Amino acid sequence: MDYRLAIDDTPETVPEGTGILLVHPSTGETDRIDTDFLSTDTDHMLVISTRTTAREVRQKLEHYEVDEDRATILDALSVERGYTRRQSENVKYVSAPGDSDSIVQKTREFLEATEGKRRVSLDSVTEMIYYSDVESAAEAVDSVLELLEEHDAVGLFHFAKGVHDEAELDDFRARFDGVVELSEGGSVTTDF
Repeated sequence: MDYRLAIDDTPETVPEGTGILLVHPSTGETDRIDTDFLSTDTDHMLVISTRTTAREVRQKLEHYEVDEDRATILDALSVERGYTRRQSENVKYVSAPGDSDSIVQKTREFLEATEGKRRVSLDSVTEMIYYSDVESAAEAVDSVLELLEEHDAVGLFHFAKGVHDEAELDDFRARFDGVVELSEGGSVTTDF
């Protein structure tokens, strides 16, 4: 089963189990790439947000006209910040962006409970590192990549370039099947 990609300069399709690293200078331009990735050729999507709240994710999906009925949002920020939260069928919570085990577990639950073409967006690995450490975040990324392969899904993982040294960036690049790099000016280069 192949998945279509609607990202500039990427292959037209990628096979199930593909993990893509989105390296970006700032978060501003990532919304367009993220929502294009999520809304193309998909039955169910899981949006893991360690950077914004479920409400902000919902606003982003609405703004870019992504079918919210297909979306499950995993909010890793609201509990940490003490915001009011209401668990629902489409919105789940974990205690903090650094709670890697819960993020992996909720991803597993989503993939086991859904069928068809599934996409997972993790925004962002950088926040997971900030709230825990590189090793924990790397282990969580590896676990989610394994789940994507096991359940024939695909994933897009956000990574803020300016915050990490080159060795860290290279280590994370090596874990993925494809890398999409966004420049300051908004142009895209890819390596698949």
